[in-house]
Parts: sequence; C-alpha cells; structure tokens
Amino acid sequence: MIEVVRVDPREPAQEAIARAADCLREGGLVAFPTETVYGLGVNALDEAAVRRLFEVKGRPANDPLIVHVASFDQIGALVSRIPSTARDLAARFWPGPLTLVMPRSTAVSDAVTAGLDTVAIRIPSHPVAHALLSAAGVPVAAPSANLFSRPSPTTAAHVLEDLDGRIEMVLDGGPTHVGVESTVLDLSHGAPTILRPGWVDIDALRTVLPRVDVRPSAPDSTDAMASPGMLERHYSPRAPLTLYEGNTDAAIERMVTDAREAHREGARIGVLTVSDLVERLRGRLAPRVAAHIEDAGAASDLPEIAARLYAALRAFDAARVDVILAHVPSVATGLGAAIRDRLYRAAAGRIKRT
Repeated sequence: MIEVVRVDPREPAQEAIARAADCLREGGLVAFPTETVYGLGVNALDEAAVRRLFEVKGRPANDPLIVHVASFDQIGALVSRIPSTARDLAARFWPGPLTLVMPRSTAVSDAVTAGLDTVAIRIPSHPVAHALLSAAGVPVAAPSANLFSRPSPTTAAHVLEDLDGRIEMVLDGGPTHVGVESTVLDLSHGAPTILRPGWVDIDALRTVLPRVDVRPSAPDSTDAMASPGMLERHYSPRAPLTLYEGNTDAAIERMVTDAREAHREGARIGVLTVSDLVERLRGRLAPRVAAHIEDAGAASDLPEIAARLYAALRAFDAARVDVILAHVPSVATGLGAAIRDRLYRAAAGRIKRT
C-alpha cells in the first residue's frame, strides 16, 4: 500500500520527513512537492532505484533526469567542474526553479544522464523538498511524479491518479504554486543556452549573464535528449488537444465551428481558455453544444495561468471529454514562453493559426 502523509507545506513534521528520507535511502520511490510540480524522487546514486523509476513512469531511457540537492556544496561530487557562471546563477536563483546542466562526474550513472556527459542539477525552494533533501543526505533524481507524457502533477491527488500502488510514499504538501517545470540552462559548453523555458525567464538570466541563447525545438529522436521536456508530445491529456493561435476573434469563430462539427459527430467537447473569454465562448456554443469549459485564469495574469494549467488539463480527463479545443492568448516571452511551450507539447502538433 502506498503511504500518503499530509505535511504542513511551510513547516513539515520532522517524523514524516525522516520516514520519507529513510525510504529514499533504502531504494524506495517518494513523491514530494517542489515549488514547480510534484517530483518523484529516488536516490540518484542507487542505479537499481533509478532504473525502477524509469519503469514505473514508463519513461524512455533517452530522457535524462534532474538531480536535486539541498545545498551548493553537494554539487561538487556530481560534476567534473563547476563553471564560474554556475556560482553567479546559484547566488541569484537558488534555491528556486532553475536547473543547471554541467559536466558530470563519474559518480553519476548513465541511467540518470541518458548516457550524456552532463548532469542537470537544481536546488528546489519548497520547504518540504528542502527538508527531505537535507534529511536524506543523498542527491535525489526526481522527474515529475506522473506517468510519462501526462500533464505534470501539481497536487498529491494528481500523483495518485497516475501512480497509486506503484510507489512507496507521497508527501502531500498541498498544491504547488509555480505550476510549470523549472527552466533548464546548459552551462556545459559555449554560450549558456536555455533548453527548456520555465519560471526563470531569459530576461532574468540576462541580469546575471551577458549572453543567453535559446535552443530551438528539435524533432523527436531516439538519441539522448539534452534536457527533460523536449519531446514534441508531452504534458498531454488523454483526449487530443488542438491549440488555436492568432487573432482572438478569428480563433473563437474557428473553435466554435470545430466544436459544433465534433458535437454533431457525437464527441464530448472540452474547451480551455482564459477567464476573459469564458462567457463569450459559452454564449457562442450554447445551446447547441454543451462543452466542458476550463478557465485557465486571467489573460493578464501569467503566473495564475501557469499555476492552473496542468490541473485544467487533468480536469478534462476527469470529465471524459473526447476532444479539447484550446485558446490561451499569451506573449511569447517571459513566463508566457513556458506556458506556450507546454501547450505546444500538449497539442503534439495540432495547432491551428488564424
């Protein structure tokens, strides 16, 4: 039986943290909240536990893991060298939702890094995560605590939807507040390069670094990926999601037309949009189409959209919709770039531009 332990997200009980730390050291799988999403942790130095994590998630072996530590001092054993820029970034952004990719040491196995000569590391800021990492005393490899390619979990209930009966323990610290995964920044060679956009945006990084590049999206491959979250299809609900981009008026008209057509074919319709457009879409669809509408938050409040996105995608699964039509107007910079990235991958290429 999986053990679910409710903990105070600000001051977690030492007894619960100690039990979870023991479980990690003994090779168990423990789900725990970070400020971004819930992670599924294993001892990063226990290769058997790492391989079991891949099996439980259904995660391909070419998708590397992020290693979480409690302090900057712990990264010395995991890397062959610490780039000078890493110290400056750590001083500004750690603990927090920034992952740094650096040359790995021999202490880190190929199972963690997908055979790459680099390792991705971060120090989370969530009090529960920090307490667990400190108590465990080992580096913890922790991808999102879900089945592979599903929307990431932002509550313990989401973890149980995917992993109940598959792992040993869940620390339930309530909902996470960031909602999208960490920014991944490659420092291993050449100019620092964003591999995955996240909460820490390029403008923030440029306050520390003179130059930051962005790696363009690459097609799916059987080769080792440079970072988690780079597959074309990722973060996806069970029903196919179509993303509508461009002029809002034109996007709504096309969504309504497509929803009516799908409804005539017997499909149950899901709609994802921002608060500003919920009533407008509801009015355009009714009375002919009874759609399940999820409100992603106010268009002007990108942190709210980021925090609510994955819960909204999972709500469509609970409603058993057959198709999802999404229009979430956002900017392509800052946190908007991370939201757009997650929606693109949830849509897996089903994008209609107006």
